[in-house]
Amino acid sequence: MTEFFTLSHETSLEHSSQAQAAGLNVELVAVIVAVTQGMPRVLVRDADHALPAGAFEFSHRSLQAGLRAWVERQTHHPLGYVEQLYTFADRDRANAAGQRIVSVSYLGLTREKTPAQGEAANWQDWYRYFPWEDWRDGPPAVMQTEILPRLGDWVKQATDTAVREQRRRRVALTFSPDPDTWHEELALQRYELLYEAGCVPEALRRTPLTSGSVVPGTPMPHDHRRILATAMARLRAKIRYHPVVFELMPERFTLWQLQQAFEAVAGRLLHKQNFRRFIEQQALVEETGAMERGVAGRPAKLFQFRRDVMLDRAIAGSKLPLAR
Repeated sequence: MTEFFTLSHETSLEHSSQAQAAGLNVELVAVIVAVTQGMPRVLVRDADHALPAGAFEFSHRSLQAGLRAWVERQTHHPLGYVEQLYTFADRDRANAAGQRIVSVSYLGLTREKTPAQGEAANWQDWYRYFPWEDWRDGPPAVMQTEILPRLGDWVKQATDTAVREQRRRRVALTFSPDPDTWHEELALQRYELLYEAGCVPEALRRTPLTSGSVVPGTPMPHDHRRILATAMARLRAKIRYHPVVFELMPERFTLWQLQQAFEAVAGRLLHKQNFRRFIEQQALVEETGAMERGVAGRPAKLFQFRRDVMLDRAIAGSKLPLAR
């Protein structure tokens, strides 16, 4: 488990006291991700689809202990693999009392379990928040019909030639409609560009723009969608060089199910044979000797992850074998 900084019990309490004295509120935010039947899912709470979050309290032993306490209290879902994402401390992040809010965000990987009846937490497809990020069926229609026209208008609105050219280049880099030049790991940059251009509802809360300027995608309260985009970008980059995707898999799985998990996270289809060579070259899985059951047609072999390999090394950095 990784954190950008680690606090001992005494240091945690000291920092908490200093933050309270300075008029700061420290918020812990969790992005809990699972892949279920080939769909990437995120755990949210309440009808407004907020991420699990809560204040860092004096009684918490550490930041991560506080996060686990809040997630389990709000969702009744125990956490497994957790790593720190990013600390958000923009000057304009404040509560109704005017206290500045610092959000420490975390990424957690797990396997989905059905919430008990009456629980406020539920699982949602993360592409409902970012419909332009799912390229498994080719370039999303929203790119041509909504996003590129509005970003084109935003580029033209720049009165300064240099600024206009800078905007044009940013749009070309982040929202290329060509699959060969689409970079899935730029999810955060795309959301932030849409925010800057006033094309998402979250931007309307701070800037008086017309309601017709937003693009499709379910908004989230505060800056939770920005935090979710950060998690998406981190996970998409990390599956290229570290076997974290196995935290999303059951104990036994087929190679097709493993490929679907990679595709769900990346939002891209992968070339079947190249993907299998990719997995074999890393020597991360081994056959169990069992076959899947209860399926139509020829049953596939079941594999399991070689956890001893994960303890020894990470996957060498490489490109995913995308389908062309």
